[in-house]
Amino acid sequence: MGLGKYFRGKKPGLSFELYPPKTDEGVELLLVAVEELIRYSPDFFTCTYGAGGSTRDRTLQILSEVKSRFNVPVASHLTCVGSTVDQLRGYLETAIAQGTEHIVALRGDPPKGQDEFTQTEGGFRYANDLVALIRSEFPQLGIAVAGYPEVHQEAPNAEVDLVNLKRKVDAGAEVIVTQLFYFNDDFFRFRDRCVASGISIPIVPGILPVTNLSQIQRIALLCKAKLPESFVARLGEKPEPEWQFSAGVEFAQQQVAELLKNGVPGVHFYVLNKSQATAEVLKSHWAHS
Repeated sequence: MGLGKYFRGKKPGLSFELYPPKTDEGVELLLVAVEELIRYSPDFFTCTYGAGGSTRDRTLQILSEVKSRFNVPVASHLTCVGSTVDQLRGYLETAIAQGTEHIVALRGDPPKGQDEFTQTEGGFRYANDLVALIRSEFPQLGIAVAGYPEVHQEAPNAEVDLVNLKRKVDAGAEVIVTQLFYFNDDFFRFRDRCVASGISIPIVPGILPVTNLSQIQRIALLCKAKLPESFVARLGEKPEPEWQFSAGVEFAQQQVAELLKNGVPGVHFYVLNKSQATAEVLKSHWAHS
């Protein structure tokens, strides 16, 4: 346990999310990015998890490499998709054996080609079941769960979404990391509603600095995140990659500054296995070694 400690200190917590590359060359490029980001003294790195065995082994490979090479705590994502409870136990046992200290516990998105989540026979239907398993059988692991400032796309409304989140917290989660968003007011309203419902664990905003207009439009569409019209217009003023990069970094710097001013316990960056944009944002807010 102890994931919450990173977000309860005097200085804001800092974490970065990676994903497993498909090639060895991709792994090497990722490690170059990690080497740049480590200068900002992150509290931990997370790595996403492919359901059905697609990237699970590489997830643990990445985390093991990052931990051994950079001596930093690591957290594996884990979803309920395509796994029985026994398979989830097996993954957790392997993750612990390889040095993973924390888990980001998720229900998981439906596999490609499916419109809705289907519970695996012998598996879990909800993330709170996974949280409860970890807390009961693997108490040494810290647990983070996902929160949705703009409401989970499958939830019928914000109230039901909040009830589901509270269920995960009550099952033993220590930190809430949010889906990416671009309207800070959505985050602040979400935070207020969480507190009003009795949630007292740290609520950490998830930030994805934009470097490419068409890319962020695709990502925002997938996760139903709204993009400010003025920001889209700013990104679209010039097609040059350098312009879109600088406009995106400028927006992210302002977004993070406002979040920190309003007392967030830390920031979780979706870095897409690159360091440049996040490093530029961090230069304004975090000292580096």
